[in-house]
Amino acid sequence: MLAFSNISQKTVLGKLLRLPLRLLPPEMPVIILQGKLKGKKWIAGSYKHSCWLGCYEFYNQRFVTSVVKPGTVFFDLGANVGFYTLLASVLVGEKGQVFAFEPLPRNLNYLERHLRFNNVKNVTVIKAAVSDHSGKTIFYDMGEEGGGGQISSAFNSKDNANNTGNQTPCKATLPIDLVQLDSLVLEGKLPEPDYMKIDVEGAEADVLMGSQTILKTKHPIIFLSTHNSEVHHRCLRILDNLGYKCEPLFDKDLDTCKELVAAYNKPGNPSIENGMLAESAPSVSSIV
Repeated sequence: MLAFSNISQKTVLGKLLRLPLRLLPPEMPVIILQGKLKGKKWIAGSYKHSCWLGCYEFYNQRFVTSVVKPGTVFFDLGANVGFYTLLASVLVGEKGQVFAFEPLPRNLNYLERHLRFNNVKNVTVIKAAVSDHSGKTIFYDMGEEGGGGQISSAFNSKDNANNTGNQTPCKATLPIDLVQLDSLVLEGKLPEPDYMKIDVEGAEADVLMGSQTILKTKHPIIFLSTHNSEVHHRCLRILDNLGYKCEPLFDKDLDTCKELVAAYNKPGNPSIENGMLAESAPSVSSIV
């Protein structure tokens, strides 16, 4: 797999490679060129061009591909326009299930079109954000360039407020629904997940707090992206208290990394004793 996206757009080569992409009509259907999703249909301007080039989050998708097994249940929290939703759909297969959570109408439009274009039958889309409680909140929209946004609790966090370098949105634009995973599972509306991909722009700790029963009983493997240091360390504390072991996906330092994988740290678990997810995937260090 060629990681085109690893070539910086600040270099001459990076600029030359990206120049033709600007000529593509945004709504043009294209075919994903490489990776596990090779041959799937995609909308060129729905998100980053690296999606249909097949190199979007190169190491992340490679790691997820090596871990997720057929016949399992995958929760995609913060599905955006559906790259990981499509990937999980392929990985879990016909006997598996994927539940994609996304609150932003613009993203939902592309997400549902990508599923429809590819005749996907094993994905359920839930039009809501995930938090530690159910209800309503305000969504702060980053606009088309950002591809997403933040719910009010994430936007108002102390770390975001003090970090002027973050690309945070400036105003609340959209009322949205909130759901709590523990409640949905307890009520029988969702099965327990085997995997959870969490990328929710600052609300990661709230998601974990609202999933504690699931994490204590089912022990899903978690692929986690954190978006500020305050939330990152809160997530580490929550996962540690729940008996999980965390490892960074790229950076050597767990305290400062932005991408990590977490698995339940129980005695006799070969994925822990022999290195994170050793039986189901290469070690993190061998992948990156």
